[in-house]
Amino acid sequence: MDQPKLERLLRLMKLLTANTTYNVDQLAERLQMSRRTVYRYIDTFREAGFVIKKSGDCIRLDKESPHFRDISQLVHFTEEEAVILKNAIENIDDTNMLKQNLKRKLYSVYDNKTLADTVVRGKNAPNIRRLIEAIEQERQAVLHGYLSAHGGGVRDRRVEPFAFTTNYVQVWCYDLESHTNKLFKTSRIGSVELSEAVWEHQEAHSEGFIDAFRMHGGARRRVRLELGTLAYNLLCEEYPLAECDVKPLGRGRWSLDTEVAGMAGVGRFVVGLLDDIRIVDSPELTGYIREYIAANTPKM
Repeated sequence: MDQPKLERLLRLMKLLTANTTYNVDQLAERLQMSRRTVYRYIDTFREAGFVIKKSGDCIRLDKESPHFRDISQLVHFTEEEAVILKNAIENIDDTNMLKQNLKRKLYSVYDNKTLADTVVRGKNAPNIRRLIEAIEQERQAVLHGYLSAHGGGVRDRRVEPFAFTTNYVQVWCYDLESHTNKLFKTSRIGSVELSEAVWEHQEAHSEGFIDAFRMHGGARRRVRLELGTLAYNLLCEEYPLAECDVKPLGRGRWSLDTEVAGMAGVGRFVVGLLDDIRIVDSPELTGYIREYIAANTPKM
């Protein structure tokens, strides 16, 4: 197999195993190839033994595929981490001979527990390690003393953990009480107890949509903004995944056209830069910001 084709297959594999789901048109656009080529590569995965899963018009490599666990353990970079790492490498002087080697060596193999010990420090580390064990052994777990963000209640949650977000900040779980997939913030977990019970709802496990502002939810809403230089620079620094949805307008202005899971994340970003951002066509965002300002403005 020629190297360019292998690279395209690996890039497609990364997209088909990422947190975000894509349809064939989106895959073709991101990989700059035709729909026909995407379908041909997907057939290649199928012939290699992968299980192809469709949800609506979106396509993924199913976690039941015989090779899926090996791949998920091989690459630990999330899409956001990869963008940050790529930007850091691109800032190295072009005369540095190591730059191209670094680009070619963005493949690493290491154990999940070792990674957790490197990233997570303090009282949270034991909980992360137990959650990793629950995922690897496909076992249910009890999140003891979980502090809810809504109402501040503290109670135990029986769950099936199955995936982490960047740097183990949150864990995707199937909640056995509500029978839905939820994100639980690892810093709000008192302790984790592994259950003897194995997963019972694996077919329902699904990582929801997380937008560039790190908010998650089922629905997707389009937001269009016009950014000045300050807003553009802060956006790229704080939310690097949003950069792919930004286009230059000229004269120090940029256009952001992206999908969000809710208005809270993008709304807080806009509120802090109201003099450098113009909302182009997002009535829901405009309403959210008006309510946010009214609720947080002291009454005279």
